[in-house]
Formats: sequence, structure tokens, C-alpha cells
Amino acid sequence: MSSASPAPSRLTDAIDLADSKHAWHPFTQMKEYQANPRLHLVRGEGSWLIDSDGRRYLDGNASVWTNVHGHNDPDLNAALEKQLHQLAHVTLLGLNHPVATELAEELAGLTNGLLPRCFFTDNGSNAVEVALKLSFQFWQLTGRPEKRGVISMSGAYHGDTFGTMSVGDNRTFHKRFSPWLFPSQMFEAPRHEECAGKIKFSDATQSLQALENILKSQASQTASLILEPRVQGAAGMHQQPAGFIKAVAQLCQQYDVHLILDEVFTGFGRLGSLTACTEEGVAPDFLCLAKGLAAGYLPLAATLTSEKIYEAFQGEFSEGRTFFHGHTFSGNPLGCAVALASLKKLRPMISSGQIAERAQQLGDEIQKNFSDHPNIASYRQYGLTGAVDFKPADTSAKSWTVDMRVGYQIALAARRHGLVIRPLGDSILFVPPISIQSSEVTHLVQAVRRAMDDVIPNL
Repeated sequence: MSSASPAPSRLTDAIDLADSKHAWHPFTQMKEYQANPRLHLVRGEGSWLIDSDGRRYLDGNASVWTNVHGHNDPDLNAALEKQLHQLAHVTLLGLNHPVATELAEELAGLTNGLLPRCFFTDNGSNAVEVALKLSFQFWQLTGRPEKRGVISMSGAYHGDTFGTMSVGDNRTFHKRFSPWLFPSQMFEAPRHEECAGKIKFSDATQSLQALENILKSQASQTASLILEPRVQGAAGMHQQPAGFIKAVAQLCQQYDVHLILDEVFTGFGRLGSLTACTEEGVAPDFLCLAKGLAAGYLPLAATLTSEKIYEAFQGEFSEGRTFFHGHTFSGNPLGCAVALASLKKLRPMISSGQIAERAQQLGDEIQKNFSDHPNIASYRQYGLTGAVDFKPADTSAKSWTVDMRVGYQIALAARRHGLVIRPLGDSILFVPPISIQSSEVTHLVQAVRRAMDDVIPNL
């Protein structure tokens, strides 16, 4: 006689126990995690996640900023299944598979062929590592090995590998590793009018001047400049004005420094177009893509570059020009197949105005729910990104300590209102799936407002 399946509560208890004994979750203080109720997610439908007890939650951070068409999308599922029956994985180290070639050709079209060469990896940090290493090696191969420095912008976050930590500015995450990081220069980000949600090009004057001052004195020793265009996600959705990226690109060209644009977060509809740089009319030397590239289905990343960069690496093997870098699952066929299906669906979504409409609604809802509230320090929105920063109503009489974990408490409370979302300190970041529907945008913002009203009066 076969044993019956455990009841849902018994099953959840067993998962809790195993999770407690064996798991170590990323970006998570495990003592804090284990002191709170667990959320075991077992299914997804569109913008929604479903837990082991059947409760539904809007995916308010797009599964760490990756989800494009929602969970369990039938078209992406079909593309994945079709490819699964043909070839699940084969290395690109000296071999090829057609779906990688097709995707590389599609990605070259993102810049109208100005960046025709595609180097596949499997996550955003590695896409950036590739760009950094290609830049360093290019200057060596072209007789300028002294060009080895990197410039980045304050608030930068490019990943958690050692190269990407070296060019980041996230002291909370990376400070303890500073003895092992290579030095880099940093210039200040544009001034940001928080509550207005919009900034003028004149707000970037000081930032651009600071950058040019560095370039004037150090361009001859600088390999590249790296930044996240238009929105710095992990900095708290801090924005740059229109025209800023073009001005930076012009300075890089003037001083002969490579421009690396990290569009791991900002690409594939997040800001309303396939890439932020093409909206600005900019073709960088390296364009880093990940997250939304495979629509939140599988790990896939790409670094695009120019024919000029590519040609510098060509030669006899004995010349030592080979780029010795690669990852086991670089250009995985399943991920590439999903990415192609995603791009096919995403282009008409952008051209129809659907994404722009949802972005406008997100901004309106944030303003309606949080403007002029005594516990809101600031708020902002651009594309399908947004943030609200919380504060005590009377800052002169009371302050919040780090261990009060206000943003974290609000994120936990949001689950009671049918929302999964992540905090950043005393802030909540809004990053929904690109395909989010109008009623879901309303739910997203109102659930955060309700959670705030639950938590803050009791602090």
C-alpha cells in the first residue's frame, strides 16, 4: 500500500526544516531570515507567484529584475520545450550551435550593426568582467599597456565578482573585500531631484566637469569608463537626465577611453526600449546585457563589441592574442531559444505603447500614494522602475537605527497584501515584470502603501 502525500502544512514544515538545516540564501542575513515565516514559492502565472499553500503574490521585483513576459508564458514555454527536444546544452568553446548564431545576429541589430560581435556568458557580473578584460587586453595588443585604469560613477553597482566589485561603489556590500580589489577612479553622479522624478541636463554639469577633469589628467593611463545608463538600480533607482550618456560618450571618444555601458538591468523594455543607449543615439565600445535577455527563464548574458575591438584579437596562436575567457554554460541553447522568443514578443509590446502606458501609470500611482506623506523622504520613477524612501515623520525627535530594518519590515508586511517585493535599506524598489497589467500596477503600489501603514505607526 502506497503512502499518502503529506498534507500541505506537513509538507511546508518539512521544507522549513530542510531549508533551516541546509540553505544559505544570497544577500540574506540568515539569522533574520530564520526568525521570520518562510515563503516557499512553487508556481508562477503571469505577474503572480503562488506559494506552497496556494496564496498568490504579485512579483514586485520581477524575480530580481529579470522577468519580462510573466511566469509560465506559453510562447516562451513552447520555445524552451522545442529546443529541449533538439539540444539542451553544448559548449561554444571551439564549437557552435545555430540558435546561438541566430541570437548573436539579433543582438547585433540592437545597435544597428555598430556592435556586431557577441561574447556570451551566463550572468551580468560576467558580462561586465568580459568587457573589462577585453578592454584591458585590447590596449595591450595595440601597444598601449599603460592604459589599465577604470573610471566609474558614484553609486555604481556592476556585480559581485572581484572585477565588478573593483569598479562599484557599494560600500555596504563590498567594503570588506577592498584589500583584494584593483583601484579605480570615481566621478560624482548627476544631481538628482528626488521627488520630482525628473532631472534636467543642467543638473549633470558638475558631474560631467568632474569626469572631464579626471580624463584630462589620466586618460593616457585609463582603459575604460563604465556606468549604468539612465537609472542606477542598486543605488536606489537614481536617474540621469536625457543627454547625459551621449555627453559621456563624447568625452570618452575625445580622450580615447573605452565606454562600457552596463545594461544588465536597464535593457529589454525596463526603461521602455530595447536598450537605453540606442534611445540616446550612443554606441558604446562594449554593451553588457543579461537579466531580461532570457526573460527571467534561464541564466544568459552577452557582451557586445565592435569589429575594431574584435580585429585586435586576431592572429596566429603563437602571437598570444586569444581571449582566454569562457563559462561552461556560455550561450546555452535553451537560454538562447527563450531569448529569441522573448525578443519576438517584446518588440510589438514596445511599439504598441503598452510599456510606456504602464510606466506612466506606475509614476502616477506612486505620486498618488506617497506624495506629501510625512513618512516619505522621497520617491521617483522612470520606465518600469521606481522607489520610495521612508523616514520618521519627525526627524528632529526620532531616528531609525539600521537594525530596525524598516524597509525589510514593510517588505514582509507586503506579503499579507499579496505582494513579494525587496527592500533597500529604508526604501522599497518597484521593479515589476515588463508585461504587468494595469490593475496589477495599482495593486503593486497600493500593497506597498498598505504595508507601510501597517508597519510605521508601530515603530
